[in-house]
Amino acid sequence: MNRANKVLLAAVAAALACMPLQAQMRGTGASPAGSPSSTPGQNPALMNNGMDSGPGQDAYFLKKAAAGGNSEVALGRLALDKSSNDDVKKFAQKMVDDHTAMGQDLQTVAKGLNVDLPTGPSSSDKKEFTKLQSLSGPAFDKEYVSYMVKDHKKDLSDFKSENASTQNGQVKDLTSKGASIISQHLQMAETLEGQVGKG
Repeated sequence: MNRANKVLLAAVAAALACMPLQAQMRGTGASPAGSPSSTPGQNPALMNNGMDSGPGQDAYFLKKAAAGGNSEVALGRLALDKSSNDDVKKFAQKMVDDHTAMGQDLQTVAKGLNVDLPTGPSSSDKKEFTKLQSLSGPAFDKEYVSYMVKDHKKDLSDFKSENASTQNGQVKDLTSKGASIISQHLQMAETLEGQVGKG
């Protein structure tokens, strides 16, 4: 009996020694030591899927920027037709040329990310287009240039924000170049606004 008790005791001790290891393996899915834990909310596969960064945000920005660029081109062409101010016409032509080129750059980056870009302006810009169609002379010039100032301020903020948050190298290069061009446009628009306003 004494010998049997010793054998039984040894078996129980061995079983107890193995239990923590087995429980640990069941609880973690037998993850190797040093690997990321499976704590809820910390899954690496779910990281970078927020609204402030990641592929989803890049796609949203590209679509918004494309719609904005389409608007700049459409409004610029309208200004070329309706304005009688040479400075406004020169500015409008630059908007058409620069935003057409920027649109091509956007399309190149979008294709690499499998993003389909809009082919027309945003709904708010369509309303402005309709408003400008009803104006002429100095009233048209003032409204067009004023809208360009407001629109380029918003665009510059969007491009800088995207540049700071994106993790995509192509998008970062695109937004850096775009912010520089839009900044120049804004300065031109603000100068022109002062001239048109005085006129």
